Amino acid sequence: MQGQPPHHVVSARTSPWPAVAAVLVGCWTVAVTVGTQTGGWLTDQVLLGFGRDRLGWLWPVLGLATVVLVGTPAALLAVLPRSAAVRATGRAWLIGALALGALTLLRVVPPVHHEAYLAGLAGVALLSALAVRRSSGSNVGTPPDATASTAADGSGGGAAVSGDAARAEAVGGPGSSADAASRAGEGPQPVGRRVRRPGPVPLLAVAAGLALLLPWAWLGALGGLLETALALLAAAALGVLAATLLDAPFWSAFAVGRPPRPARLVLVGGLVAGVALLLLAAGSGQSGAQLPALLTVPPVGFALAALWAAAWRPTADPAEARRAGRTASGWLVGLAALGPFAFTDPEEITLLLVGTRDVPFWVAAAAGVGLAVAVLVAIGYAVLLARPTARTPDRRVAAVAAVVLLVAFGVVDLGPGQPGLYGERLFVVLRAQADLSDLPAGAPGQAGRDTRATEVYRRLVRTAEQSQGDLLRGLNRLRLDPVSYYLVNAVEVDGGPAVRAWLAGRPEVARVLVSQRLRPLPAPAGQSRGSAPKPTGPEWNIRQIGADRVWSQLRVTGAGIVVGSSDSGVDGTHPALRAGFRGGDDSWYDPWDDTRSPTDQGGHGTHTVGSAVGRDGIGVAPDAKWVGCVNLDRNLGSPGHYLDCLQFMLAPFPTGGDPFTDGRPERAPQVLTNSWGCPPIEGCDQRVLRPATAALDAAGIFVVAAAGNTGPWCGSIDDPPAPYTDVLTVGAVDAQRRVAEFSSRGPVPGGSGKPDVLAPGVGVVSAMPGGTYAALDGTSMATPQVAGVVALMWSANPALVGDVNRTRQILRDTATAATPTYRSDSPSDACGGPSNVTGAGQVDAYAAVRAAQQ
Repeated sequence: MQGQPPHHVVSARTSPWPAVAAVLVGCWTVAVTVGTQTGGWLTDQVLLGFGRDRLGWLWPVLGLATVVLVGTPAALLAVLPRSAAVRATGRAWLIGALALGALTLLRVVPPVHHEAYLAGLAGVALLSALAVRRSSGSNVGTPPDATASTAADGSGGGAAVSGDAARAEAVGGPGSSADAASRAGEGPQPVGRRVRRPGPVPLLAVAAGLALLLPWAWLGALGGLLETALALLAAAALGVLAATLLDAPFWSAFAVGRPPRPARLVLVGGLVAGVALLLLAAGSGQSGAQLPALLTVPPVGFALAALWAAAWRPTADPAEARRAGRTASGWLVGLAALGPFAFTDPEEITLLLVGTRDVPFWVAAAAGVGLAVAVLVAIGYAVLLARPTARTPDRRVAAVAAVVLLVAFGVVDLGPGQPGLYGERLFVVLRAQADLSDLPAGAPGQAGRDTRATEVYRRLVRTAEQSQGDLLRGLNRLRLDPVSYYLVNAVEVDGGPAVRAWLAGRPEVARVLVSQRLRPLPAPAGQSRGSAPKPTGPEWNIRQIGADRVWSQLRVTGAGIVVGSSDSGVDGTHPALRAGFRGGDDSWYDPWDDTRSPTDQGGHGTHTVGSAVGRDGIGVAPDAKWVGCVNLDRNLGSPGHYLDCLQFMLAPFPTGGDPFTDGRPERAPQVLTNSWGCPPIEGCDQRVLRPATAALDAAGIFVVAAAGNTGPWCGSIDDPPAPYTDVLTVGAVDAQRRVAEFSSRGPVPGGSGKPDVLAPGVGVVSAMPGGTYAALDGTSMATPQVAGVVALMWSANPALVGDVNRTRQILRDTATAATPTYRSDSPSDACGGPSNVTGAGQVDAYAAVRAAQQ
């Protein structure tokens, strides 16, 4: 019968072994694909967690391994069995594995260049679709004329359909064009004129695809304009590839019987299609983005089978049936893939954010809801379209369903979703940097420090204003929302690759970096709290460095000194911290959320400030004051926000003030604690913050920075500002004075010894939001204790304030021995000597304060 799929003769003695082999190969394919994709992502995350570079060869190797492990048995299925269905299965899985191998090669593109990756994905997917189409032949898969078809009866016999019967049906019988058009709600078309409107089958595919997008519109957020456009293009290209692979030749192999048995087409064909889609989804998306696609895209195979069953109802033109099925496949697969492509940032699908209700949590939630929707759509379409007595819905009904789902998508995105574009920004470093040589020496102590800080501030601002004018005028004309900085002469601006190329070509620009921008969450991540009991006296780490002896024997507690914290924030209401806040209109700055009083969601900053100046036995300098700035949000930062806080520490300004004109360098804190680092994934390179720490050092502000938690590898002190010579870099020891395994080690580029000193960083109890306490590990916990020791030293001898070189030397000279630890006994893991592991040793507060007094 014209317009129906071919009907194969089924032998009554068909061997079951080809089908069994297909089942085993399918299970093997799923296991290998899911295993390699999950394992590759976990490898990327472990390397990221340890601060190591991505393995450029990892994904190409995994792709090749998948091609071999999956493609070999699939190729055998494609050529050996006599069963057409099994051979079609093998061919689909073989092509899917080859496509996965080609697509996986694109993951050598660094995640920070997401636009380039998406453009490459679209190109490779389209080229793969063209290759599949050419390998199949232009006429392969067109349902043959009914005169050449045979039908299988229950016993395996068959009878041919005569050409006369087929022609009778084509003219006016049950399968005539008028009858088919009437049942489709379109009516007969005028003779001589072809008006091609979307039929019900493609419209139903669009409706299903939009239903699959709803969870992403609700729980995800879009990137930049170009990034979103390229995500649409990449999803469309993947849809074209899937439609080419799962075309009529594939589905006809499962449409057995006269009339065809839709249940077999949906159950068997849908299952085989789902495995093929699993392979395509596994190769699509940067490392991380493919994981939700592995859940949401494969179930689409069952819905596709039901749509093809509907497309193959009697129609005047078999080519129209094929066109409808192919169009439906492209739309449905493309929309199913669009969610993970467009509404997630692969860089934020990271283990670093696991454990909180952050991006990985919401991506998993969207994928779970998407899986449920896909299953419901598959079941619904199977019942609606794939029953032997089912009728294809009216075209107008299908159109209404698609429009309703499109409106629902818009309502969800604009309502509970996160509407808008949230692409990455660009950090533009200018060639001209302020000359801070020949600064006036000034008087010793606080007065001299204030004089130097004021002069440093003046020179930095003047340099930025003189060199940024032309650039800012151009950026404002383009409405790229520029933000100026002076501590590093730089500008942060909106823009993608085209803007980046334009900026890089300007003569006043040194280089352009990609600055991380977090996509918003559908709900706050929640405030971190601790569960440790309230301390009843000096904690073990306080006693180990001798700070309690400084209080009791030397009567020094940090009074008169201000410690500045750049971190996730500070809970200003915590009982151990409330009295230590300096107050005034220039002691708190939140460039992320513009909060007006000290707050902290993550808890990290509250813990570090508590270790520096907290009371009740947790802080080293309990009578020192503190000021705070938020440079981390959800444990991630960017060059711009790190500079926001460092500028505020050099010259605090009132709420709502202009850092360029309203800065008060005389109000700068004397000591800065920095338990953060800026890795390349956040947009920093090795040099970007170097002018900032040099300026703070020149201003007489003592900068303490965490070494990082990427040990025990050598050379792991690499994220700014820890490697810089003008900061005091702190590693961590445990209660036995052994260097913690996680503590980062030198050497660093340039040969300077790092870390400088060590402090307790394992099981350190300090404050957490909500008046709670927690024991945490990390060089982040060790760093504020050293800042507290500096506060004690400068409180004991105010004449030492601003003398950063002398203070660093005292800390090194008075440090006590610590036991180094190594990754292994191999000489290559010795890091060039113990000093690159232990530095000068563990800081000794009592000895350092005594030396400062002398």
